[in-house]
Order: sequence, then structure tokens, then C-alpha cells
Amino acid sequence: MELNKCINFLLTKTQQVVFQQFKASLAEYDVTPVQYGVLKCLWCQDGQNPSQIAGSLSLDNSTISGILDRMENKGVIKRVADRKDRRSLKVVLTEQGRLLEAPVTEIIEKENKNVLYSLSEEEQATLVEYLNRISSGEISLRNDAL
Repeated sequence: MELNKCINFLLTKTQQVVFQQFKASLAEYDVTPVQYGVLKCLWCQDGQNPSQIAGSLSLDNSTISGILDRMENKGVIKRVADRKDRRSLKVVLTEQGRLLEAPVTEIIEKENKNVLYSLSEEEQATLVEYLNRISSGEISLRNDAL
């Protein structure tokens, strides 16, 4: 199969291009695209545990732990003991993390528009729909060779 027809190659290449675009735009706030995902989770519902955040972002617990370490070192989040279960941790935004919401959200919205700029509104909606269907498992993947 030619690479330009291989869905895995195309999705990977596309993800890398988009990731680099977002990474460059977020750099002035010292936020990576993955860290934006964590922040977005917390802006929507502060005080989630690491497993909840990992689940929302489709990351494993060991990966989220490293991301949270780096974010805590930057001072945008902190991990605190859960009041209901002192053995559990909750991730909460610091004031610095809360202050990032408006400017970072503006950048994300701008970059989404930039990435999709040359597509019609219908094409944009279709692309988003297909990506959501694939990532949610709605479009079932066959496990056998054709």
C-alpha cells in the first residue's frame, strides 16, 4: 500500500503537523498541547483525580503522572489529598493555572480555525464527525485481514 493511502500514516502525519502548530502557538504561555488537555479538564471540573484526567485524555496513568509533575513544577496545578479519602489525590488549579484559561483558549480556538481554514464548513463538520466516530469506537475496526 502506498503511504499516502495508509490511514495510520496519514493520521500520524496529520497529528504531527497539527501538534507542532499548536505547540508553537502555546509556547509563549509555556503550555504544551497535552498540558492544554489537562488544563481544559480542570477548567471544566477542578479537583479531578489523575485517573479521571487520564481517562478523559485517553492516556495511561504513568503518562499522566509525568505530565502532572511538570505542570506542578511550573506552578499551574497542585495535587492535594482528597478530603473524603486521604489516600487519594485530587488535581486542582492554582491561580496561575486559572489565569491561563482565557489566553490559552483563545489560542486553541485560533489554531483550530487555522488548521481547518481551507475546508468548507461542511467539510470541517464531516472531518470532526469522522474523527470522533473513529476515536470513540463507533466505527468498528475489523481484526481480520481482508
